[in-house]
Amino acid sequence: MKTPVKARRKRTGGNLLGYVFMLPWIVGFLAFTAVPFLYTIFLSFHDVALTVEGWKTTFTGINNYNVVFFRNTDYVPALISFAGMEFAYAPVIVIISFILALLLNREIAFRAGFRSLFFLPVIVMSGPVMYQLMDAGGTKNAGNAIQDMILYNMIAQFSMPAARVLSFLFENYSMTLWFTGIPVVLFIGGLQKISVHVIEAARIDGATPWQILWKITLPALRSLFLVCSILTIVQLGVYSLNPVLPLIQNAIYNTVSGLGLASAMAWVYAVFALGMIALAFFLLKEKP
Repeated sequence: MKTPVKARRKRTGGNLLGYVFMLPWIVGFLAFTAVPFLYTIFLSFHDVALTVEGWKTTFTGINNYNVVFFRNTDYVPALISFAGMEFAYAPVIVIISFILALLLNREIAFRAGFRSLFFLPVIVMSGPVMYQLMDAGGTKNAGNAIQDMILYNMIAQFSMPAARVLSFLFENYSMTLWFTGIPVVLFIGGLQKISVHVIEAARIDGATPWQILWKITLPALRSLFLVCSILTIVQLGVYSLNPVLPLIQNAIYNTVSGLGLASAMAWVYAVFALGMIALAFFLLKEKP
């Protein structure tokens, strides 16, 4: 039997070995991500101009943030549009991913082929490819068709905004399915880790499939729902059709005060995105 001192030393040695293994990533993160990210705080309070002597920074206080919120007529509407994009897409993508994972986890013929089929868009389709598909109207016919359905008209009678959200999702169903690839794989992995003995015991006690889903499957995958939600929020945040990113990119190339203004835009955008991640964490975190 190991003594507490030996067990503690073994645990410390294992932790140290893990940090050594992660050392290249930690150094790269600090040098190429953390330091530049924090440096943008400094730039966001300055005008950064390109002169014949190089880059010149002039302290302006919160002027860049004043421009972002009150003088730039495009940024705040773009941020609101991005928020609508997140709230419309993220829950739908996670729910559809979970449903697809449930179906693909069953014992069906050609199961491996179907799994590859749903993950294929993640490998083949890039942001520019999806942009060209949507720009060519490849998904608009679905939006027009949904408006003729009885379900759409019933929802429209009670809430026109909800009906518009439904129509918007159908217009962009290709993008919705594209983002389900990785969450589907994660959900399948989580479903396979649920003990079959627990499910069999529930069935013996008379539990229905619906009760098993709500009482066993969903609680077991709660943390995975959080991971997939954060992943989806981040993926949508860096998506090429995000209306905020072009404004930041255009501000970067403005040599008069672009880097300072772009840094302020980036920080507001980062705080906004982190707020959405915090909301997902608050709603889906494990209850004590």
